[in-house]
Amino acid sequence: MGLDSANRAPPKLSSKVAASMSAKGMKPESPVLVRIFKQESELEVWKVDKTGNYALFKSYPMCRWSGKLGPKTKSGDRQAPEGFYHVSAGMLNPNSQYYVSFNLGYPNRLESALGYTGEALMVHGACSSSGCYAMTDEQVGEIYAIVDRALKGGQKQFQVQAYPFRMMARNLAAYKNDPNFSFWKTLKEGYDSFELTRQQPKVSVCGRRYVFNSEFAGGEPTDPLASCPPVAAQLNPALVAKLDAEQQKLSLALNDAPASAATAYVDGGMHPSFRAILKNNGAKSMAAKVSGTKYPISRPEAALADPFAGAR
Repeated sequence: MGLDSANRAPPKLSSKVAASMSAKGMKPESPVLVRIFKQESELEVWKVDKTGNYALFKSYPMCRWSGKLGPKTKSGDRQAPEGFYHVSAGMLNPNSQYYVSFNLGYPNRLESALGYTGEALMVHGACSSSGCYAMTDEQVGEIYAIVDRALKGGQKQFQVQAYPFRMMARNLAAYKNDPNFSFWKTLKEGYDSFELTRQQPKVSVCGRRYVFNSEFAGGEPTDPLASCPPVAAQLNPALVAKLDAEQQKLSLALNDAPASAATAYVDGGMHPSFRAILKNNGAKSMAAKVSGTKYPISRPEAALADPFAGAR
């Protein structure tokens, strides 16, 4: 999960990464945002570019995550979290047992209020997960350097959006009978806002759910379980129209989608590029390739099974 080991200098932003940013109109100190997709086993790093909007800097194939699609609710469930998290400098660990890491901040305010339990849920190196998002050492070192530089450049915290899958209407409609469907519909509201504006959504919590881009009478709600107070400021009408159009797409997709079948989850997922390495080289050899710690790949047989093959 991320225990301290011997002190060492944290990774620095490489000249290659800095040059890649420059080519995309981004500065090392500009704000950063991270999106995670379980089913696709991908982690995206976004940066504010010269337009003032977020643009995709790089997508990283994820080596391992555990559990199944759906939020984490209790300690020991092996679930990787889903939701909206905010990571500050104090949540970065340069001395993680798994090279370097950052803590997602699970449980967040909403999750704590709902009674969810668990701690030390990380993005870290080494291809091993019991609730974390595991990257290779090289990947997490690069990601760590990018977010560290943004935080040192003045960003107080960066947002992490963790999703079960890419939240297009057809993808969500395929899970219309899943017990997490209502929760995922809420996540889609934040996903759509970012997709349409390329601006970080403002996240509030009230009424036992996330609420996006709202200004409330009397200020921010303080009780995540209480009903939401009246909204004092409305969204831009053009954005409201676009968000409504997305809801219409979902309604149409739900009408067209067949009854969703229960997925036979084994244990989490692994990006196909890493699954090929695991299949061809074996778990021990792969562990040496992806991490200097050579930490064992978690549940390699489950990773080879790929429960999401039919969904891609």
